[in-house]
Amino acid sequence: MKKNILTGDRPTGKLHIGHYVGTLASRLKLQEKGDYDDFFIMIADAQALTDNASNPKKIRDSIINVAIDYLSIGIDPKKVHIFVQSEISELTELTFYYANLVTVSRLERNPTVKQEIKSKEFGESIPVGFFTYPISQAADITAFKASIVPVGDDQLPMIEQTREIVRSFNRIYGDVLVLPNELLPDNKACFRLPGTDGNAKMSKSLGNCIYLSDSYEELKKKVMGMYTDPLHIKVEDPGHIEGNTVFAYLDAFSTSEDFAKYYPEFKNLDELKKAYEQGGIGDVKIKKFLLQILEDFLKPIREKREYYEKHLDEVYDILKEGTMYAQSIAKETLKEVKNAMKLNYFADKQLLDDFNCD
Repeated sequence: MKKNILTGDRPTGKLHIGHYVGTLASRLKLQEKGDYDDFFIMIADAQALTDNASNPKKIRDSIINVAIDYLSIGIDPKKVHIFVQSEISELTELTFYYANLVTVSRLERNPTVKQEIKSKEFGESIPVGFFTYPISQAADITAFKASIVPVGDDQLPMIEQTREIVRSFNRIYGDVLVLPNELLPDNKACFRLPGTDGNAKMSKSLGNCIYLSDSYEELKKKVMGMYTDPLHIKVEDPGHIEGNTVFAYLDAFSTSEDFAKYYPEFKNLDELKKAYEQGGIGDVKIKKFLLQILEDFLKPIREKREYYEKHLDEVYDILKEGTMYAQSIAKETLKEVKNAMKLNYFADKQLLDDFNCD
């Protein structure tokens, strides 16, 4: 069996460092490891429309930005196929067939769907497309026969829903679809990076993100204004690590090399945490340390982005070529699915041979 990888993002704006630690870093590791047959990254514009139908311009304007973010962090189009979801009509048809394998009550029990519906405050006006997007996601994954799907922990219920659909389909129609497995970040601190305001989730809509494209001035403003410990009023006061956004980011990004370079008083983050909890270390100093670490991380990404922003035709061609290849793969999978379901009426004259007028 082939080892295929599929992952992607909704184009509702530029990508942020929460996306990076959540799945982008995993994609880079997989890319460099090279232990796969095909690797697809989907710009999920159709899925983004499920809760942005009244503002399609927002989605359209984000397509190129997301593609540039991918290229800027080091995604190599010679190794990975970047494609636009809505250009692959086969995904819509697969979604239609899979919808018959899932009950409404099962969708209602999906924890991710429930949480997203609550956070978006739909009330009783839930768009059908949004409610059923786990089925669409199953179509995305299975169309490319992905056995590995890099995700954040909040997407685990979606992978399980896909697995259920795959099992149901294969049981009824035969072994056609591949059962996918999730790939979570190695560092548990990366499962969900909090927003700069201390909110449990970094979100574009909440305005609490550090974007991969942020300038140094923007980065500095966000880091220095970051939520820390409201009880740590004086430098000598004992500090608290739990719920402290700065330390959450240090958990995700800092290394022993960073301490040797910028904070030689401590060998590693554990030593710094212990000292902070005892008191005597100010929040400003910790923030400046984090700022240096994040600037080292973002500077090369920023420089690559400048190149691609000056070579948009190159980005366009990468997207077009990736989409054309993805469509060829999805088309073949759809053909196999329809054959298994006996929906291949005009492939030959078997339909006539099967006809019984009795």
